[in-house]
Amino acid sequence: MECKREENLQECICSATTCQKRGICCECVRSHRERSEIPGCFFPKSAELKHNRSIEYFIEVYS
Repeated sequence: MECKREENLQECICSATTCQKRGICCECVRSHRERSEIPGCFFPKSAELKHNRSIEYFIEVYS
């Protein structure tokens, strides 16, 4: 499957603009999963800006 990085970047809300995985969603998700985190794009923009990617925070935001 071909990566559509440029297309992904057009809708990516992650504020980590220097991240090398930004726009490469499969690598981003894998990286966060390995650290028991949730990628920033799963959060609403206001919560994403706090850079807390913990599962606990994710649950708090959506509770």
